[in-house]
Amino acid sequence: MSYESVNVVYRKYDGSLHWHHRGLLLGEDEHGVWTGCVANSNGHKGDGPAVAWPHPFVMLFPRDAWWTAAFNTAPHKYEIYCDISTVPRWTDGQVTMVDLDLDVIRVRGNLLRGRPSRVFLDDEDEFEEHRIRYTYPPDVVEGARASAAWLMKAVTTRTAPFGDAPHWLTLVS
Repeated sequence: MSYESVNVVYRKYDGSLHWHHRGLLLGEDEHGVWTGCVANSNGHKGDGPAVAWPHPFVMLFPRDAWWTAAFNTAPHKYEIYCDISTVPRWTDGQVTMVDLDLDVIRVRGNLLRGRPSRVFLDDEDEFEEHRIRYTYPPDVVEGARASAAWLMKAVTTRTAPFGDAPHWLTLVS
């Protein structure tokens, strides 16, 4: 099956280019729009050199929510990686959002080794630093914090779509 290509572009609040890559537009469901990358796809951080991603993954871009989510195949240590961001906007084969620093991450567990999965909120210090440096407006601060709180609960309790690996992963694995 052939999929349309899409540009995924994260920026920082000052407009500078952050992570960006090409992905495959896989489809939509009640949770939003899904894109994917096959093993050994690559992306860039800002204007830096290409970074290869050895494992396939899919991304979810919800409608009207202040976050995005990446779902990674094993053995990637992060099962789910959610970026708190402005609402993703789609134009001309590209999805763009502003990364607001906070991340909700579920570390892949290994019950055979006695390690359950765990969820944590990352980069609170970076959020505070950028909140001051870029003068985040109150509605941006409130939206980011509310999204982080909601995601912590949803990812921890495995509320859909954060339960089992989404079927979209089979399209890029």
